[in-house]
Amino acid sequence: MPEETAHTAHTPVTAFMLVKTTPEWLALTVDERVHAFTTEVVPVVEARTAGVRSRFYDTEFYSARVTDVWVWEADDHHAYQLLVDALRETPFWDRYFEVVDLLVGTENGYARTYGVDAVTTIST
Repeated sequence: MPEETAHTAHTPVTAFMLVKTTPEWLALTVDERVHAFTTEVVPVVEARTAGVRSRFYDTEFYSARVTDVWVWEADDHHAYQLLVDALRETPFWDRYFEVVDLLVGTENGYARTYGVDAVTTIST
């Protein structure tokens, strides 16, 4: 495997974390879920990471396989690695949610690699 270069070390990373709620999570009331998340997950992420942002999407209306998609943007690959390590140390990972899949990429990476315009980014 090639060594990580300064370019790849500082390339922004986007991760689509596909998750499914567990029976333990669903057994909690809404107030208990909010409390658990804000006291057991958020503090760990905030203490162990820097340069990450997230958005959370409910998908259970449309998918039986995945109930939610948590989109993470990280400043670089190291920030993303620290995020995953932090989440694995919380009940989020495999207790409250099953991590079904991780789709990780860099936005318009091909454009950066080949020095061309990001023609696949479309806004109408």
